[in-house]
Amino acid sequence: MSEQDDPAKGRETTVFFSYSRADQAKAKPIIDVLEKAGFSVWWDGLLEGGERFAHITEAALDRARAVVVLWSRTSVNSHWVHDESTRGRDSGRLVPLSLDGSNPPLGFGQFQCLDLSHASFTATDPEMVKLVRAVAALHGEEAAPEIPAPPSSPRITRRAAIIGGGVAATAVAGLAAWRSGLFGPGKSPNGVAVLPFKNLSGEADQTYFSEGLTSEIRSHLSRNALLEVVGQTSSNEFRDFEGSAREIASSLGVAFLLDGNVQKAGDIVKVTTDLSDGRDGSSRWSESFERPLTDIFAVQSEIAQAVASALSAAMEEDGDGDGPAQLGGTDSIAAFDAYLRGKELYESSADETSDRLALAKFDEALAIDPGYAAAAASRSRILVVIANLYSAFEERTQLYDEAVQSAQQATELAPKFADGYSALGFAFASGKLDMKSGRKAFQTSYELGSGDADTVSRYANFQSRVGEYRVASDAIARAAKLDPLNSRVFRSSGDVHFFGRQYELAITQYRRAIALNPDIGNYHSLLGYAQLMLGDLDGAYASFSQEMSSVRQLPGYAIIAHKRGNQAEAASHLAALIEEYGDKSHYQYAQVYAQWGDVAKAVEALETAWNLRDGGLIALYVDPLLDPVRQEPQYAQLASAMGFV
Repeated sequence: MSEQDDPAKGRETTVFFSYSRADQAKAKPIIDVLEKAGFSVWWDGLLEGGERFAHITEAALDRARAVVVLWSRTSVNSHWVHDESTRGRDSGRLVPLSLDGSNPPLGFGQFQCLDLSHASFTATDPEMVKLVRAVAALHGEEAAPEIPAPPSSPRITRRAAIIGGGVAATAVAGLAAWRSGLFGPGKSPNGVAVLPFKNLSGEADQTYFSEGLTSEIRSHLSRNALLEVVGQTSSNEFRDFEGSAREIASSLGVAFLLDGNVQKAGDIVKVTTDLSDGRDGSSRWSESFERPLTDIFAVQSEIAQAVASALSAAMEEDGDGDGPAQLGGTDSIAAFDAYLRGKELYESSADETSDRLALAKFDEALAIDPGYAAAAASRSRILVVIANLYSAFEERTQLYDEAVQSAQQATELAPKFADGYSALGFAFASGKLDMKSGRKAFQTSYELGSGDADTVSRYANFQSRVGEYRVASDAIARAAKLDPLNSRVFRSSGDVHFFGRQYELAITQYRRAIALNPDIGNYHSLLGYAQLMLGDLDGAYASFSQEMSSVRQLPGYAIIAHKRGNQAEAASHLAALIEEYGDKSHYQYAQVYAQWGDVAKAVEALETAWNLRDGGLIALYVDPLLDPVRQEPQYAQLASAMGFV
């Protein structure tokens, strides 16, 4: 066997191409396009003598980052192609193509195929460009073709890792990947995307109002169980997009788009909306509302109800006269304005100043309307962030107590408001480290808000940390469908599979997150830990070297150096971590000691972390880095104290 034939030698295989031998003549030009784009493609034409060597095929399939499958009238009946596509589908690496317009067989219809029935099979053909972008996205930034990058992208900080929510910009490369159909199923017949409403007020500082109104309308629609509403991050990606409605709808996998603009002048607000059909861009419904600003809440509800009616999916009525207050809202325009300004500050994730200003705005909203549940929920969430990141131990415990009280206030004010329970779960789990109480709150949030991507993603994150892998996996898949351009969702998906010990699948999901937003930090260390658990020290080191956050980078370096036998270097990395973070990162110290095999020091660090209520402990029950200490009685006592068992 030559070096070319053996995928374990020579250039690493990154693409596995599955097809029927009867289609080889038409498959070869597609393979050529991928190879000219810089990918190393394995296909069975590389085998000598026409024999299908199962062990060679298996090795190539395992090593590939993308599994490209060419469906045709012949291949849909091929057991080989079925088996290979199943491997690609189950590991999240599938890129399906249709050679002649044939539909995929049973079990693969939920994935959007690139239709090559009219393709020219040249590098400039639109379908070939989509294919190359889809494959590039599965390789992360390493193999992505040249695509213009946005002016700037915020990196995910330790703060973002804590909150697991909010808005994050996505890279153009990630948008291209979704346009290719890579990240999810085809168009949903009851799917709708609410695009960012334009601010026509002539004042840039009023953008927060149009953004907030868009978010509120999206929230109204997401409560309708008959609709699938695309999440905020994915919808916002098309803010300045100049393409057609048909292209946007196809990219997001929805049948309908809701667009509009907002003009605010004094005490009058004018909202113009248009619901378009994603198939041909035609308008299905449009309306203009010019009302006193105090009527803005009624306008939100009218728009949501009219959209649902236009989609022949009437909003469910409970018959109890639910209004804004029952669903977390307010009747006060001043409170609403303060809340929107607080959300803008919170989502900016700038620094401690912006976070504390956000808290002040939520306090202002509640001072104006003490019954404003959404403001109470947001106040609870920002209190946890401030406590975890900026506060000494004494203030931290006080803020955690306040966060629980504020979230409980939200659930009491609006018993059907999903975000109130989600905030309560967050305050219990990430703040008080009370997993038992957090479990109940998150479960209620999911039951009430299964149509909201952030609610579902937070639920999945929690379930993964209490060891409910299957539940978490199903939930995060739903979140990805609701918000397919949100890099945070795929980061969370990676976490779910990492804590479920599915490291290869975790790596695939982390790479998807990086492909969606290559410029952010944090994700690289997560990828590094997954590679570390697979024994790939070189790959893990390369990933950690790209990490921006030292609290995530230095533990990885310390563990790798120790595993390579360089104890002095390992100790140097740990010393640097301790010097920089002091009493704020005992959980990370425990991870390092556990991986070094120093069980006594690892247990001691965990006990100190518990005494200081270190937020990292939320991963205690499932973190594979702590496996060496799981049999220790102190570990069992801690897991019990936190309510994991």
